Amino acid sequence: MSYIVRDWMTTPIIVIDDSTTVTHAMTLMRRRNIHSLLVDTSESGKVSHGIVTTTDIRDKIVAAGRDPAQTTVGEIMTTPVHTAQSTWTLQQCAERMYALGIRHLPVLDADGTIIGMISQTDIFSAVEEAGWEALG
Repeated sequence: MSYIVRDWMTTPIIVIDDSTTVTHAMTLMRRRNIHSLLVDTSESGKVSHGIVTTTDIRDKIVAAGRDPAQTTVGEIMTTPVHTAQSTWTLQQCAERMYALGIRHLPVLDADGTIIGMISQTDIFSAVEEAGWEALG
């Protein structure tokens, strides 16, 4: 079995607009059982991205006492978005997450197109299924 990012990432990736309310983002995450969404911050035809995670919502909405219905994901998203290559090993991916202090990475193909999302949960699943050799 292969233990590279493309084999363990979540697809398709869900992209939301930066004007989406946090309430709507929370609903999407809960219904799909995911913990992050890519945020499209396109302006004047130029595509760029942010990411919003359950940690962002916990820290910037719940703990801060903000109303999620009155707050957009654009106000709380994290930028810049760090990424992983689809050909990386799970260990390379875990090392990057650790170095950056993050739990989710959008995954790029060879052309630089975002094709999925890898999370620490995906890596844990691989290790649980295959043992430590999954990280090599």
